[in-house]
Amino acid sequence: MHSHDVTLAERKMQFLFALRSAGVTDTRVLEAMEKVDRGAFIKGLFSERAYEDTPLPIACGQTISQPSIVGLMTQALEVQPRDKVLEIGTGSGYQAAVLSHLARRVYTMDRHRELVREAKVVLDAEGLSNVTTFAADGSFGLPEQAPFDRILVTAAAEDPPGPLLAQLKTGGIMVLPVGQSDTVQHLIRVRKTETGLDYDELCPVRFVPLLEGMGRDS
Repeated sequence: MHSHDVTLAERKMQFLFALRSAGVTDTRVLEAMEKVDRGAFIKGLFSERAYEDTPLPIACGQTISQPSIVGLMTQALEVQPRDKVLEIGTGSGYQAAVLSHLARRVYTMDRHRELVREAKVVLDAEGLSNVTTFAADGSFGLPEQAPFDRILVTAAAEDPPGPLLAQLKTGGIMVLPVGQSDTVQHLIRVRKTETGLDYDELCPVRFVPLLEGMGRDS
């Protein structure tokens, strides 16, 4: 038992070191990621690899993103404690859990009902009561809860989807991967200003494509 404690502590140290090495330096983001047990969001065989900086498979042919990418996306989003955040692409629920420690409210949606069901179970078990999950086509956003201070998209689109830009508050930030799924994509930060949209290109990434409609499992 004792040696296991040591290795877990070491794994957490390595985990935080990997995040910092990848450029995740925001203290609030690092603290939020330290609080969330990634293992809780991974089933079966891969759970012992939860603290490695690698993407891992989850249900519905999807993946749980690499922690350093989750960290960089979260950091780029500049979430403030009063913010209402929309996440497109719940996946395992891990990213939503990280956001829940930084924002006032998190709305997360996914086209795979099965993923949303499983994520909700884990989020509830972790006591994260400020996260609301929806099984819905994320490309249309969530008009009934709009506008949002921050929007995070965890699937790649060729252009930032119009409905999502429309649901972003003036002064708000959206972070998303942009590019075709089979070529290089870039993480983009969009700031909505009084006069229009400002774009920052952050780093190259690889994500599954943002698809319309519901998943086949639903």
